[in-house]
Amino acid sequence: MGQPTKTDLAGRRLVVTGGAGFLGAAVIERLRARGCREISVPRKRDYDLTREADAARMYADLRPDVVIHLAAEVGGIGANMANPGRYFFANMAMALHLIEQARVNRIAKFVQVGTICAYPKFTPVPFREEELWNGYPEETNAPYGIAKKAAMVMLDGYRRQYGLAGAYVLPVNLYGPRDNFDLETSHVIPALIRKCVSAVDTGAASIECWGTGSASREFLYVDDAAEGVIRAAESLDDPIPVNLGTGMEITIRDLVALIARLVGFSGEIRWNASRPDGQPRRCLDTGRAAELLGWRAAVSFEEGLRRTIEWWRREGAGARQRPGPSPSSAQCASS
Repeated sequence: MGQPTKTDLAGRRLVVTGGAGFLGAAVIERLRARGCREISVPRKRDYDLTREADAARMYADLRPDVVIHLAAEVGGIGANMANPGRYFFANMAMALHLIEQARVNRIAKFVQVGTICAYPKFTPVPFREEELWNGYPEETNAPYGIAKKAAMVMLDGYRRQYGLAGAYVLPVNLYGPRDNFDLETSHVIPALIRKCVSAVDTGAASIECWGTGSASREFLYVDDAAEGVIRAAESLDDPIPVNLGTGMEITIRDLVALIARLVGFSGEIRWNASRPDGQPRRCLDTGRAAELLGWRAAVSFEEGLRRTIEWWRREGAGARQRPGPSPSSAQCASS
């Protein structure tokens, strides 16, 4: 399944932006399992990566050979609608400064994690990487998606002009233990799990869900995504887009029913059709990842949901008392 690697990460100094977040924690666990010992995680309190001076100082202080850029400002549909300007600026600024400083410091490789939000609103299903430029993204998350897609263009230009090795992966919506379960900023799976668990715990007769439930989504377990990101860091030198997903599509209505069943909630599900559904359909073709990275998702959807529900039930009381990790760049708005 695996292909010979071009980059042995074990002997490299690594910087993982967003390494304290949801996807970042899983990436770091897997890097350590591969024998990587020099891993730095820049924190926002020390380096505001939207500022050029801070990005330059980070490179000077941490001296990375490889940068894996996961950090992002993003949320679900509500957060994307409330912060379109900020999400474009923050994500574009981070990529702009980090990639330029990668060139200045002559690092070995820059890995950019993009977003499925970059695809056109009406992309034929399953999404193939060749379709990325064939239309405008879904409006509620277009500023975020376009900023992340622009980073791929920048990496491509820097590869061709300066020889900077790069990789660019597009994970579909992520889920799993340690996700952001804040109801104001979380994505669809953690929000639904929290609502259903709370309804069971309190004996509530109903829960409310956004939209009509007709939109479809695909979801990837966070550990599978982390493995895909690392394989890209090991195997790719050119920043061609590579989808990371499962190829399994499910409507939001069926997703709610599945989570309710797994949680044990049997009450009424009320749909608030005044709220947006987001992109109508989302499901990926992952043939390129299999061919170039020898990668396929390993965790089944129902098993991943069970693990996530178990984690929230075990850790949720404490998690409600502290802010969740920053959503990773792999995520984007979904109902």
